[in-house]
Amino acid sequence: MSDSVSRNEENALPHTEVSVSQPLAARSNSAPLKMVETAFLASAASLIWFINYYISLGPLLRIFFPVPIALVYLRWGARAAWMATGVSGLLLSVLLGPTRGILYIMPFALMGVLLGAAWHRRAPWVVSIVLGALLGTIGFFFRFWILSVLSGEDLWVYTITQVTRFAEWAFLRLGILVQPSVLLIEAGAIALVFVQNIVYLFVVHLAAWFLLDRLGNSIPRPPQWVQVLMDYEE
Repeated sequence: MSDSVSRNEENALPHTEVSVSQPLAARSNSAPLKMVETAFLASAASLIWFINYYISLGPLLRIFFPVPIALVYLRWGARAAWMATGVSGLLLSVLLGPTRGILYIMPFALMGVLLGAAWHRRAPWVVSIVLGALLGTIGFFFRFWILSVLSGEDLWVYTITQVTRFAEWAFLRLGILVQPSVLLIEAGAIALVFVQNIVYLFVVHLAAWFLLDRLGNSIPRPPQWVQVLMDYEE
């Protein structure tokens, strides 16, 4: 009787070990895929920026600047998205210099992380577009600051001065006896940059909506009027 019990226990041990080790094996098998996809999408993001730097195709490639990083977030989570951001920045720093790498990370790579987080949480388009536009506006002035440091001049002040002179000339030609203030022009310039980023983020959402749906990583549905306008059927 005791021999049969011991044999049954011995036969039960391998089954217990297999059931415990199977989840670990599944996790270990997904690790190489995660690393390969993260590296591939980070390289794709860098390649898009690299091609746009040498062969400017207008706004076409700019639409896809943040999309690969956002796709990494949707597929593998926040840690992989931050790793893709760092890898793409390092790769562009090697190919184009540290300045170009930094200018891609801020704002486009960070925008990809932000959009990936918003889409992963199924945030409405209004939320992700406004947050992305705020980050894009900050990135615009960050770019001005970097270029001002490198050139040794305050490019923002120079730009506002030129715009003020043009506004004064335009008001004079139109017979408007009002001198535009610098503060008003600066506020108008900031508002214009924000509106431009709103339009840019809206187009990015449209491109990601059509592209990522076909890759099996869908983003939140757009407002109903957008679906009607695009004649999109679920």
